[in-house]
Amino acid sequence: MSRILITGAAGGVGTLLRPRLARPGRTLRLLDVAELTPGEGEEAVQVSVTDLDAMTRACDAVDAVVHLGGISIEAPWAEILDVNINGTWTVFEAARRAGVPRVVFASSNHAVGYHTPDEYPLTAEAPPLPDTYYGVSKVAGEALGALYHHRYGLDVVCIRILTCSPEPPDARALSTWLSPDDCARLMEACLTAPSPGYRIVHGVSGNTRGGWVSLQEAAELGYTPEDDAEVHAAAVLAEHGEPSPDDPLLAHLGGCFTFHTFDADRLGGAADG
Repeated sequence: MSRILITGAAGGVGTLLRPRLARPGRTLRLLDVAELTPGEGEEAVQVSVTDLDAMTRACDAVDAVVHLGGISIEAPWAEILDVNINGTWTVFEAARRAGVPRVVFASSNHAVGYHTPDEYPLTAEAPPLPDTYYGVSKVAGEALGALYHHRYGLDVVCIRILTCSPEPPDARALSTWLSPDDCARLMEACLTAPSPGYRIVHGVSGNTRGGWVSLQEAAELGYTPEDDAEVHAAAVLAEHGEPSPDDPLLAHLGGCFTFHTFDADRLGGAADG
């Protein structure tokens, strides 16, 4: 693919992916509300994903859209509705209007956050059980992707990303970690797999302590993880300790996003994972 539009390119995952998706002959068009300085093989567009006209222009001459943009933590409903739900519709509609054939949508494990360990490994067929307004927005994005595939023919791959970070931040992440390099491998598979249609896949590395979600759907697109959080286990457990089996963080896939601190009347925000 010669030109890829990345929304939310200034965010955490976008920043990790920029150098890893660079290829000779490929242009990365970086889009964010924050100002970005493009490097070699990059273009920068400073607009909001909620601006349909601007998004449609940004999609011009693009081979695929990687939609990472949006609020990546829990937030009040009005903000989630505007940026994550309306913004995601705007991205799909802009892609359709501009004739972009493929969208890769950054969904989240929080779309299915209330599923429990007795159901693991979760497959793409697991019914939505969002744990927050943020999780609801990811369910809505997946539904929009299905609509835009079946009605308009776009290829759409939704990645339910777990914990994407340079290293596992805590003991729970030894099971949920998606390394930056594996994230790029998965993204490349989603971008280049021939005619994927509409798919939901999980974004996680091949962790020794994994097994929470299925990697079969991602493997069908050509994804082979090469990293394992276990290489970080000694350091992580020395800092955080081995989690107890009855730790509330392990009671649901969504972890702390299922806690009462995320109730609508006491929103405070927390890191994804």
